[in-house]
Amino acid sequence: MSEATREKLLEGALRTLIEQGIAKTSARSIAATAGVNQALVFYHFGSVDELLSAACRYGAERRVARYRERLAEIGSLAELLSFGREMHEAERAEGYVAVLAQLLAGAQTHPPIAPATAAGLDLWIAEIEKVLARVLPATPLGEFTDPLGLARAVAASFVGIQLYEGVDPAGAASALASLEQLTVLITALDSLGPVAQRAIRHHLRRTTR
Repeated sequence: MSEATREKLLEGALRTLIEQGIAKTSARSIAATAGVNQALVFYHFGSVDELLSAACRYGAERRVARYRERLAEIGSLAELLSFGREMHEAERAEGYVAVLAQLLAGAQTHPPIAPATAAGLDLWIAEIEKVLARVLPATPLGEFTDPLGLARAVAASFVGIQLYEGVDPAGAASALASLEQLTVLITALDSLGPVAQRAIRHHLRRTTR
């Protein structure tokens, strides 16, 4: 029963963030959403900030697990960008884009939330890095890019677009569309023959020295 109550509180915290925002997220509102006694927030987590930190990790672990198998099947950079758009739409529809926005905003005034939010993002970055480490070596860009650094850049881009969407949906849609246009270039690079790819690698080596 204790573990079930704890999970109810974690789910309640995430749902409260989605429906009411962090400004209205309190022990009372979380407990009401979870359908449990308010005192159980402090019994299981000690404070609301600790509950939100735990909920952040819990939510990220579940979301990453949901997509891990799909990510493992991605075989090109173009597929990764396409998947990113698809995942963004699904996460937005289910309210988890709102959760991320609320946690990032809350971390500015609730310092204990910041490490958990960063750890949650790191789970995504680790999965993206695996994809990049697998697909980059087959492209002319492979030897000139750092999979971890690029994974952080990809994650940061999507986080930024998610937050941007809250104030300018049309602008965010345009940004996503521009990223998708990169798939044309990436696909073209992937389709080049070995001679052309060697020429590109040679040029990149000269310009990156």
